[in-house]
Amino acid sequence: MVRAGVLDNMQLFPISSSTDSTPTEDSNPEKSTALLYLNIYDLTSINNYLYWFGVGIFHSGIEAHGEEYGFGAHDYPSSGVFEVEPRSCPGFIFRRSIILGTIDMSPSEFRSFMERLSNEYHGDTYHLISRNCNHFTDDVCRRLTGKSIPGWVNRLAKIGSFCGCLLPESLQSTSVRHLPAENHMYSGRMSQATRVVTHP
Repeated sequence: MVRAGVLDNMQLFPISSSTDSTPTEDSNPEKSTALLYLNIYDLTSINNYLYWFGVGIFHSGIEAHGEEYGFGAHDYPSSGVFEVEPRSCPGFIFRRSIILGTIDMSPSEFRSFMERLSNEYHGDTYHLISRNCNHFTDDVCRRLTGKSIPGWVNRLAKIGSFCGCLLPESLQSTSVRHLPAENHMYSGRMSQATRVVTHP
């Protein structure tokens, strides 16, 4: 779950592949094994209480080979997948990291996988209840390990999808709106004017 302004200073995918790969990674076809981590962040301090009841409002990212990827909202029909320093996602409080399993991919193969997957996760399709960052990390985990992320990470969104009529209308139709002041994409980064907003 991503809040206003979180994508402002994050590298968005896809990046032009001609400048991203290094010759040593591309020339080495051997696979390497790496641990796959789920990095979980608090969106609110109330999680200190909710966590013990198996719920909370969390953001999650997926980490392997020293890179972390997440999914967030913006108002463009392009990738909402972003890359950050592991366990340091801006705007969130790191809670914990969980080992999900291992992958047999080199760093360049893992990055290529994430770039391909980023085409399925556009920023303008983000929805707090039905398509959030935790849905993204669960999809990555299922594709790479055949297992799901722990249920408590996205339990509140699942409850919201079953009890939608009980939620405030602003949460039922979460979307992104273009703000008038200099809102554009440049060099793979979002401008400061991009904000995640909800409206009925």
